Amino acid sequence: MTTEKGIALVERDEDGVDKAFRQDVLAGLRQQPKAIPARWFYDEEGSRLFEKITQVEEYYPTRAETEILTARGAEFAKLIGPGRAVVEFGSGSSVKTPLLLEAIAPAAYVPLDISGDFLRESAAGLAQKFPGLPVHPVEADFMRRVTLPEAVEPLARLGFFPGSTIGNMVPRTAVDLLRSMRATLGADEGEGDNAMLLIGMDLVKDRKVLEAAYDDADGVTGAFNKNLVTRINRELDGTVPVDALEHDAVWNDRLARIEMHLTATRDIDFAVSGESFAMKQGDSIHTENSHKFTRRSANMLLLAGGWTPVKRWTDGAKRFSLILARATEQREAP
Repeated sequence: MTTEKGIALVERDEDGVDKAFRQDVLAGLRQQPKAIPARWFYDEEGSRLFEKITQVEEYYPTRAETEILTARGAEFAKLIGPGRAVVEFGSGSSVKTPLLLEAIAPAAYVPLDISGDFLRESAAGLAQKFPGLPVHPVEADFMRRVTLPEAVEPLARLGFFPGSTIGNMVPRTAVDLLRSMRATLGADEGEGDNAMLLIGMDLVKDRKVLEAAYDDADGVTGAFNKNLVTRINRELDGTVPVDALEHDAVWNDRLARIEMHLTATRDIDFAVSGESFAMKQGDSIHTENSHKFTRRSANMLLLAGGWTPVKRWTDGAKRFSLILARATEQREAP
């Protein structure tokens, strides 16, 4: 096994709390309507719950994406080529990531994630599956440019961003992320011809299918949503009454997205990091967006972020897409 203990790039305060987490939560609770970025779902328990979500009957994206990765390995190998450093934005999936690594024969694997414990556990598991493959976990907020380990500097890079996590962001933030991925992968330093990105994007489909995927009958997604509040209470000295919040998932057709909320079932008062807040019955904390794409909207988003689509694959039922893109050469004019 050739994994490393990893690099930690998360900035923490004197209490050991991620500074960005505290800032985002307080800023989100002060605004109206209240909203907290979805990236903060993923503490260790949140990451485990999400892995469980991927196995529930209603949640189709993981099965659809796995189908593509299983069926298209030879095409990935031909278009991507061997010997790249695979930089995964988020801790590696125990199912999806090995399928890609097996297909393209990489020279190194670099998972980036803000949840350090889950990151190291995931990296160690993948290192056991691929003895001899250098694994360099980096604990970092990949929403910003990340400095990669020196060991991968000479290598061409492939970014891997499965699961349609890009859909969690409003378009402006998604474009910013795609641009920061370019920078992390070296495309802004004269390596544009080498940097590639394999990204998952979920597709627009029937409303009932979409809403069921984010509100499963077993309540796993609801537990995942509420775990955000449990984390706030634990890490930020919060007094939010979890039992007074219910999980809601609704389709917003105008914005082409599923929205997840935590809605107050009664009037509540609470504190977070010593600051007081209140919610009326029916008020909500907006915790996640999951945008769905058409071919055109996916291409437009990638191009705006500095990536040119090369190849697009869908599963047999056309529920989900994986897109391979190459970093677009910086140009001053069309």
